[in-house]
Order: sequence, then structure tokens, then C-alpha cells
Amino acid sequence: MDDNAESLAGWAALLADRTRAAFCLALLDGRAWTVGELARHAGVAVSTASEHADRLVAGGLLSQRRQGRHRYLQIADAGTAALIEAVAAAGPPVPPAPVLSLSAVHRRRNLAYARTCYDHLAGFIGVSLADGLAGNGYVGQSHGLVVTPRGSAWLTSLGIALDRSGRRPVIRECLDWTERRSHLAGQVGAALCRHAFDAGWIVRIGTGRAVKVTAGGARALEDQLGIVIGAAQDIVTGAAAKGSPGAAHAAPAGGRRR
Repeated sequence: MDDNAESLAGWAALLADRTRAAFCLALLDGRAWTVGELARHAGVAVSTASEHADRLVAGGLLSQRRQGRHRYLQIADAGTAALIEAVAAAGPPVPPAPVLSLSAVHRRRNLAYARTCYDHLAGFIGVSLADGLAGNGYVGQSHGLVVTPRGSAWLTSLGIALDRSGRRPVIRECLDWTERRSHLAGQVGAALCRHAFDAGWIVRIGTGRAVKVTAGGARALEDQLGIVIGAAQDIVTGAAAKGSPGAAHAAPAGGRRR
């Protein structure tokens, strides 16, 4: 049998389990989670989570490190994260599960509106960012997706330097599983996401992947890229008022190019 076929089948089998798939999607926030945190997220026992984690580490999808009595798990690398996101986006649309609370509605809306995909931005805001760069001539498709000289100058103005001799692609497209369009990954996607956090353009909502565009971020996106963000709906109910993971302000109403 072809060795590549065997490898592909083994990799696919790792994601064919719902619990392991839930682990991988959660870890797309780019941070390290403990086995206990993953267990609670997936709704399984810690012992079961540990077994699944062992398989994902052995299969190369996750990396692990131990600190004290805790075992921390992360997506192995950016390439693995891109594959997981691409597989999630390529699958047939699944009807969303019924929501039983207002906070659950907010969590779902927040995740679709703006989230991290490993180390870059995804969701409506991620796709809008890609559109903004293209609309301003900062990226082009002359020989595949490339950063233009104008785009390089703009990135430099933000303090972003690209390593064009590095192993990681300077820029690439990543199919967004909620928008079904591309957002930006590679060095550019990661650097813009990092800058957005550092500059206070976005903040995390709870401990999940969802992020919120701040008032300063909305102004910056309009000034820098002509992306106009709708007014935020500051609705906080139930657990959200206590700062619990994932339950927070409703997402802004929308965005548009100026």
C-alpha cells in the first residue's frame, strides 16, 4: 500500500472522532490547554480526554509539555492548524444545534463574527480584513497571493517586518468555515492578529476563540483600511455578567467597506 495513503488514512482517523475533533477546534485559539480544560470543553471524563490527547500527540496533530502537575496541549504547528481549519470548512454545512439560552446565542454569534484561527483572525472580521487589504492594493493576485510594494510599506508603518527567507509562507489564503470565503494566514495574517491584540484593536471574549473589536479598533480599521464596523450591542446577561468563558457582549451588528 502507498505509504502516503496510509499516513492520510491515519490522520483522517484521528479527526473522525467527535471528541478529538472538538479538542482540535478548541485549540485553534493558538493557546495551550490542560487536559482537564479540554475534558470540560468536550464534556468527557478527564481519563477519556487523556486517552484522546495521547492519540493526537502520537499522531503529530498536537504537541505537549508538562509544567508541574499539569500537562499542556497545543496544535503542533501552523501547518497543522491550517489543515484542521480547511477540513472544517470543506465539510458539508451542518445545521446548528438548537440554542437554549441567550448567552449561547451570543457565543455562537461572537465566534462567527470574529475569532482567532490559530494565530490569525477569522470570521467576518478576518474576511473583511482580507477584503480591506485587497481593496487598498496591499495584496494582489498577479502571481498567486502576494504582498505588493504598497502593502509592504503599510505593514512597515505598523512596525511589521516580514521574513521572506523563512520557512513559513509570507501570506496565504485560509478558507473560513463560517464565512465560506478566505481570510489571511501566513506571516501577514499572524502579524496582523498580533498587532491587533497589542494595539488594543481586539480583545478576547472570555477564554475561547472569540474576540471583540474595541472602539479604538473600529476607528483603526476604518482609518487604515476603510472597514466600517457597526455599533456594538452591549447585551450582557446571565453568566456573561460574571465574566464566564465565551459568554459576553453580543457581536457588533456588522461591517462594510467605506
